[in-house]
Amino acid sequence: MNEAKVYFSDLRAKPGMNLLNKLEKLIRTAGIGDIDFEKKMVAIKLHFGEPGNLSYLRPNYAKVVADVVKSLGGIPFLTDCNTLYVGRRKNAVEHLDAAYENGYSPFTTGCQILIGDGLKGTDDVEVPVEGGEYVKNAKIGRAIMDADVFISLSHFKGHEATGFGGALKNIGMGCGSRAGKMEQHNAGKPDVDQSVCVGCRQCAKQCAQDAISFGENKKASIDHNKCVGCGRCLGMCNFDAISNSNSCANDELNAKIAEYSKAVLWGRPHFHISLVIDISPYCDCHAENDLPILPDVGMFASFDPVALDQACADACLRQQPIPGSQLDENLHREGFHDHHDHFCNNFPETNWQTCLSHAEKIGLGTRSYQLIEVK
Repeated sequence: MNEAKVYFSDLRAKPGMNLLNKLEKLIRTAGIGDIDFEKKMVAIKLHFGEPGNLSYLRPNYAKVVADVVKSLGGIPFLTDCNTLYVGRRKNAVEHLDAAYENGYSPFTTGCQILIGDGLKGTDDVEVPVEGGEYVKNAKIGRAIMDADVFISLSHFKGHEATGFGGALKNIGMGCGSRAGKMEQHNAGKPDVDQSVCVGCRQCAKQCAQDAISFGENKKASIDHNKCVGCGRCLGMCNFDAISNSNSCANDELNAKIAEYSKAVLWGRPHFHISLVIDISPYCDCHAENDLPILPDVGMFASFDPVALDQACADACLRQQPIPGSQLDENLHREGFHDHHDHFCNNFPETNWQTCLSHAEKIGLGTRSYQLIEVK
């Protein structure tokens, strides 16, 4: 496969050219105008952020993308699908309230917001995955599949299960309905080492399935019949008492994300934008955001989501960890094994490369790219 073109703009903003101007110049230079938008419904997939989290993308960026689409004759809408876990985005009513609270509205972004899988996360479409090894029919939010053109606008950051969350995570997991998210997560069911558990109950507060209970010894245990394998409890445990008993679970999750991404994108025009800023250690699904693990890098755009993720990862790997961040603390912890990879050092049980390798294997894109800087 030939090299994909990935376009990049840094975050320098001198008088007369602000970051919003630079984002518009980036995506126009990257070729977004080559897509026929005339009277087409255009899904702009992004993450509205869990209330309490402040690292999600500002709505100003979404407005730039929506305005460009409208200037090209398209009819854009912002979208995301409902979540599995405890929080304020598990049904469309609360999800919209959360989006508005975080600044996303038709007045700030210039377009409407539609929750892709409906009121309760049940409005989905089964989409065949050509060449899928783990998923034969992906369950994708109906509104997303009804769109004529698909654009992803992603906040690139760390993630406790996939290593990082970039374009493919935003597309594959993000466009899955609640049933689709469950299908992607269900390979791995975590277990509790009760000799380490302190009974703080923070894990149970994160479980939307009521799968975590506490016995007479006040130690946690997980009912695998109820657990959907979302990994929220694992990310919340500060005592390393919770781990995934299936060592291949995260790798399988990454492969399923790649296959769900193919289901979303296959057979229609698509374009992808990633902002590598506020690189928090956890996903924006958390109701908090920790100190960024790496410095801000810039803005990237491409027609190839695989190459885009690879370029963003490579740019991050060239950075130095921010002192005092979770990544920096890990590296200075006694006995810590340095993987020489910021994302694996952030969450050692993850391997982000498996997602990109599988995506390339099933023909979604290429990891080989040419980086083109846009001044």
